Amino acid sequence: MSGVLSALLLASPAQAAEPRNVLVLGRISDDPKAHYEQLKPLLDYVVARMGDVGITEGRVLMARDVQQMQSYLRRGRVDWVTETASGAMLLEARAGARTLLLTERNGVSHYHTVYFARRDSGIRSLEDLRGKSIVFQNRQSTSAYFVPAAELLARDMKLEILLSPLDQPEANSVGYLFARSELNMSSWVHKHLVDAGAMSNLDWDNARRVPAAFKRDFVIFRETAPFPRALEIVRGDLDARVAARLREVLVEASRDPAAANAMRQFFRTTAFLPVDARTRAELDLLRSGASRVVVDVE
Repeated sequence: MSGVLSALLLASPAQAAEPRNVLVLGRISDDPKAHYEQLKPLLDYVVARMGDVGITEGRVLMARDVQQMQSYLRRGRVDWVTETASGAMLLEARAGARTLLLTERNGVSHYHTVYFARRDSGIRSLEDLRGKSIVFQNRQSTSAYFVPAAELLARDMKLEILLSPLDQPEANSVGYLFARSELNMSSWVHKHLVDAGAMSNLDWDNARRVPAAFKRDFVIFRETAPFPRALEIVRGDLDARVAARLREVLVEASRDPAAANAMRQFFRTTAFLPVDARTRAELDLLRSGASRVVVDVE
């Protein structure tokens, strides 16, 4: 069996926790093979520098959703998870995970959500979305699902999933759909299939995701405060020495030329940063909002 296949098939339901010399890196994934190739080089780099705390082997374990990763963390099957901020906060709240570091990608550690609609839609505020529809990316997205959904709920706006773009929400509700990609999102709004969309400012500024021909017809009617882009978390009962050494190795990686290629493959990561008081406050808000979305919407 190939290394990739054995790693991806690592998770049989009856399997116990890994031996203590094995560091398991987890990821929630809808494309395990592609993500394995992005994760493994950095995992190898890290494991090679953790022999002093008893780590001699590394493995990758994929989960299909937050619920499955939650189970892996609780049962000690995963030690370290790289996740979006909202996903990490759900794992912190429901599986006792601990935030280890803030992840900077392409030099960016924070981003925010942009709400947009057609200029001729008449939509100029969140309140204008009552009785209208909004498109999100997918159920795992922080900027294009959890943050906007939580904001709408905080304004006592009921979210109602639509069967298709042709479906209509109730007068006091906001109908929502998932488009899977940012280009689909901008296309659906531009073609009048949905009334509004919400995505990260980074995606909004990417012409492959929001073409200039579309953007000319759009207006941004709200932008949120910034929040962390991604996080590295560990299971709550991971050996303190292992967690401390993992943190040290990751922080040093951005300054080590030997880690450059592995960092680039790891979702274009440029640095791992400490979680300061401001970031912790941002994460607390995200955890509260994401938890409400799970309870009230899902």
